[in-house]
Amino acid sequence: MYKVFVNDKPIVLTTKVEKETDFKNYLLNSVNVNKVIRELNKTSLKEVRLIHKNKDKLLKKFLKKLPNVIAGGGKVYNESGEVLFIYRNDKWDLPKGKAEKKESIEETAIREVEEETGVLGLEIIKPLQITYHIFKRNGRNRIKVTHWFEMKTSYTGHLNPQENEGITKVSWLSEQEAEKAMENSYANIRALV
Repeated sequence: MYKVFVNDKPIVLTTKVEKETDFKNYLLNSVNVNKVIRELNKTSLKEVRLIHKNKDKLLKKFLKKLPNVIAGGGKVYNESGEVLFIYRNDKWDLPKGKAEKKESIEETAIREVEEETGVLGLEIIKPLQITYHIFKRNGRNRIKVTHWFEMKTSYTGHLNPQENEGITKVSWLSEQEAEKAMENSYANIRALV
């Protein structure tokens, strides 16, 4: 099972058909994804489930329905165990961004964290899960596929929000502060934190 978020509502990719309550079922092969996105945005539906019999093909078939944007990002820890957060579009988020040509996804993640926060000396510890969310660019829906990495740094210098990307604040948050910040964040970020 996979979840692809439209704002905070998931499109669930699954092999199971269940009786509809506060969600709707559609067949993945024949679904109009743009219609599903409109439905999630404009109704009280909690989620939409797209069903396909082969669990190994669920994600691959879904990703063919819309253009994909590949991104990399980091959940960065400092030596005090605090996590690096950005504040953008009135929500707490983790730094991430789009991959450039001929760049590995690890290089993307490190570059984007550096650009969005000013933090240097990043070291990747391990890969985390991949998240999926739908966003609109130039009037077209796209799927952002973000590869996340746990990182560490001993950087203690100035934090520098990338204002031209709409980032207004960069902060190191303790575990308790991060929990509080998750009340004003995105569903896929809450899953990572």
